[in-house]
Amino acid sequence: VIRFMALLFTLLGTWFLLQTYFDQTWKTISLRSWLGESLPRHKCGNKRSCAQNHFAFKIISGAANVVGPSICFDGVTLMSSVKNNVGRGLNIALVNGTSGQLLKENTFDMYSGDISKLDTFLRAIKDGTIVLVASYDDAATKMNDKVQALFVELGSSHVKNLGFRDNWVFLGAKGLKNKSPFEEHIKNDKKTNKYEGWPELLEMEGCIPRKMD
Repeated sequence: VIRFMALLFTLLGTWFLLQTYFDQTWKTISLRSWLGESLPRHKCGNKRSCAQNHFAFKIISGAANVVGPSICFDGVTLMSSVKNNVGRGLNIALVNGTSGQLLKENTFDMYSGDISKLDTFLRAIKDGTIVLVASYDDAATKMNDKVQALFVELGSSHVKNLGFRDNWVFLGAKGLKNKSPFEEHIKNDKKTNKYEGWPELLEMEGCIPRKMD
């Protein structure tokens, strides 16, 4: 009888605790829904928000030669497959470092395109401009020393190491005095590739300070 009573009290206590917990949880969820509250969403879908006078960004490289890259800046998607403005090679967006406004975006075929077009594009970038780059398929076949030097001036540390079908994401700026902390590069290696002839995609997000005049 004593064992039965102890078991009964244990079951009743457990039932009471569970009912109280779920009842309170349901009330909390219902109250948030009624008030129209939702979990906080950060710009570009980033994991955290940026401090005042900083811009949020997210750059995602292409996946093999199937899924195109995307570039988001200050909560606005600048380049993506959905916008139909990305292509094989290097996808580059130029942004005003003070206002955050998009200045120009373009794609450059690094497998069979004309490298002089990329050279001209990079040389025309003005001081204070933020440069966001995402690779897709192949970013290096047409690369030469002159173009590499221009990316180095923008703060790149990895551009000289790019190889056939490597993945690369980069954020730099014209007039940057030091190397950019925002750059990732992964080699095309048959032993480690996620896809048959390509490495896995790269995703980089962060906050960059607004250029103050």
